[in-house]
Amino acid sequence: MPPIFTHRLRRSIRVVSVRWRRRLTFLIGGIAVGASAVALAKLADWAQVAFAYLLSESRYAAMLVTPLGFALSVYLTSRFFPNSQGSGIPQAIAARQLSEHAARKKLVSIRIAVGKVLLTLLGLLCGASAGREGPTVQVGASVMFALGRMSPRRQPGLILAGAAAGVAAAFNTPLAGIVFGIEEMSRAYETRTSSLVIGAVIAAGLTSLALVGNYDYFGSSSTMLRNGTDWLAVPLCGIAGGLAGGAFSRLLIEVARGLPGRLGSLTKQYPLPFAAACGLGVALCGLASGDMIYGTGYAQVKTALESDVPLPWDFGVLKLAATALSAISGIPGGIFAPSLAVGAGIGTNIAHLFSGAPLGAFMLLGMVSYFAGVVQAPITAFVIVTEMTNNHAMVVPLMASALIAQATSRLLCPEGIYHALAKGFLRAHSTEAPAPLSPST
Repeated sequence: MPPIFTHRLRRSIRVVSVRWRRRLTFLIGGIAVGASAVALAKLADWAQVAFAYLLSESRYAAMLVTPLGFALSVYLTSRFFPNSQGSGIPQAIAARQLSEHAARKKLVSIRIAVGKVLLTLLGLLCGASAGREGPTVQVGASVMFALGRMSPRRQPGLILAGAAAGVAAAFNTPLAGIVFGIEEMSRAYETRTSSLVIGAVIAAGLTSLALVGNYDYFGSSSTMLRNGTDWLAVPLCGIAGGLAGGAFSRLLIEVARGLPGRLGSLTKQYPLPFAAACGLGVALCGLASGDMIYGTGYAQVKTALESDVPLPWDFGVLKLAATALSAISGIPGGIFAPSLAVGAGIGTNIAHLFSGAPLGAFMLLGMVSYFAGVVQAPITAFVIVTEMTNNHAMVVPLMASALIAQATSRLLCPEGIYHALAKGFLRAHSTEAPAPLSPST
């Protein structure tokens, strides 16, 4: 065999080997992310059941358990698992933008993934108004990053794939996972990695299906707007959800950057008492709501959608307050599911303004509007709600509400919450301009 032919053959084999090894990495990572998401979902449910049992013994136990749990979570976060605080999505976004492996490893790693899971469960175990979907994104990004540590050039694509697979597996929404990766994680369509990201999402989704079966996150809903009058809810929910979501985001961003004056210095100087105070606030919200605002809010919203029974009039307000307190306290925990619950409360309240309004449709409009107002990712918002409820009759009104909410939210908060918080992590971990980061991010 001529030497030149042998050289070409070896080169072709090497190229094919690299390509398939890369594809295999994404697929194995997707399977691992899917399994992690299912495990976190099951454990999160058990944690909430355990806290509910505690409340059944004594409603006022939250006045002690929640503040102490918040303080313990913040201590463990800062002492053993730094950069695992908050939802974890800003860390994943920042890790994609950093160029050095060591800097990325401080934001996404197996150690952080383990801490994220344990501390998210601790938060739910003590009554935090937090979700598991944002943490699943950081866990997914960490798993993919660990698998691709030998290929630094591929790390941004792996982090993107892990984040998208995390959303897909957490909600059982493969389309939303892909859209989230494009709209929120990368803010661009990357042709070279698109097929691999989709492959990772498919692997994560199939793993979730194999372990827990096919399901709709909030159940299947066929509700829809009835007539021209009902369509007035589209701009109403869009504006109300956008304003509330923008205010929520602005609060979290301002606290992360550091509040001015004496209050700001005290929160930084005494993070544990601040976390305990936030936990006490959550417990008070829980007492005022009849114990309805603890945890993710998933059970309350699903029950309301399936039974067509309205949520209490103060549910949305109290859930928003409890979620804000949980988020600024510095404990690990997401805002995805709680935001959808807040939106459902807003939609319920707006439904009271319409005679005989289809409650489920108004709740979906509120969910999309508030979520789009918080994250300012309207496509992700309406795709994720459509997939979670298997309701395609509401696609057009949901799209319209999401766009109105995004525009309204920008009046109060010019930038989406995840990217604004990611800038803090970039400043803290960039070798060019290191800066301290507030624990609430």
